Amino acid sequence: MPDDVRPSVAVIVVAAGSGTRLGRPEPKAFVEIDGRSILSRSIDSVRGMSEPVSLIVVVPAALVGAASAQLDERRMPAVVVAGGDTRQRSVAAGIEVLAPEVEVVLVHDAARAFTPPEVFDRVVAAVRDRGHGVIPGLPVTDTIKGVADDGTVRDTIDRSQLTAVQTPQGFPRAHIVEAYALAAADFTDDAALVREAGHPVGVVAGSALSFKITTADDLERADDLIRRRSAAAAPALPRTGVGVDAHAFDATAELWLAGLHWPGEAGLAGHSDGDVVAHAICDALLGASGLGDLGSRFGTADPTLAGAHGEVFLQRTREILEAAGFRVGNVSVQVIGNRPRFAPRKTEADALLSGVLGAPVSVSATTTDGLGSAGRGEGLTAIATALVHPSS
Repeated sequence: MPDDVRPSVAVIVVAAGSGTRLGRPEPKAFVEIDGRSILSRSIDSVRGMSEPVSLIVVVPAALVGAASAQLDERRMPAVVVAGGDTRQRSVAAGIEVLAPEVEVVLVHDAARAFTPPEVFDRVVAAVRDRGHGVIPGLPVTDTIKGVADDGTVRDTIDRSQLTAVQTPQGFPRAHIVEAYALAAADFTDDAALVREAGHPVGVVAGSALSFKITTADDLERADDLIRRRSAAAAPALPRTGVGVDAHAFDATAELWLAGLHWPGEAGLAGHSDGDVVAHAICDALLGASGLGDLGSRFGTADPTLAGAHGEVFLQRTREILEAAGFRVGNVSVQVIGNRPRFAPRKTEADALLSGVLGAPVSVSATTTDGLGSAGRGEGLTAIATALVHPSS
């Protein structure tokens, strides 16, 4: 997310509970499902929202560091704070660190780890449209009975008037801040607290996937969901991309090619160091992963890239791919030009580029027998072919 983008939506993920009913020694949000924690999976829902958000994660004080590490692993910027001894106090801790520009606040239980991103988007849109709190919910399908203290049925409750409430629950910032400031009692539901402060709360459609992981049976249900998703998923096939780059020679510049400095050779003209090999590789990788191209990702308007070496572009491209769920398979590059003589430094170039990308890179060179701009000695061209794999 660019530095000048200031999200107007904040999501407070509450993950500070002990989860004693789950029967596990670790706090519930840190229990793993198929190798990933409940907290980590809940962050996927936030990541999938249609707009950038400010993420606040509330965890037990002793696990602030562990939570921060998990978020870094998922490449999800967040503010991690220590929670309180009740859910309400934990949410209050999250509210205290809201950024000034936030206008809509969503509160989500990490235990609802499979809530679809569209539910988050639906809540945000409804809060903006209605100007008050909104909660997702599902119609109650079971018959509901009122029961007396002695265990006998007292009455049958009209289920058409009932909704099973889920999270995320969304509110205008002013409403939830006021509600927490005025709170005179402890509530387990943010909507109840906001209504207690005199503000209306509406309902939008929730999702059956937004079930709350509370007991061991819920954990088995989550495991089963992961297994069914894995079985239904098609094999992730590798993807290929081609990148081409050309730069004219500039006798006043130093030559940087394939990440290496070539003393005594005329350099290449460009906003950066003009390394055609590095640039062609970046275009091939971005094209293979469907993530744009060199121009859209690293425009000449960026002053930080003036004179930057090829390694900078390659490292940033690798980070972009990995954040989007791709890893580099291998890269092959052909340099076209009369000079420099590349063969003596091929091994050195291959090793450097392979190290930056964390995958095999092979560079070779050829001439055009005097044909074209490269053949006339006016500059260099590079053609790269890349293979990328969706991360498992």
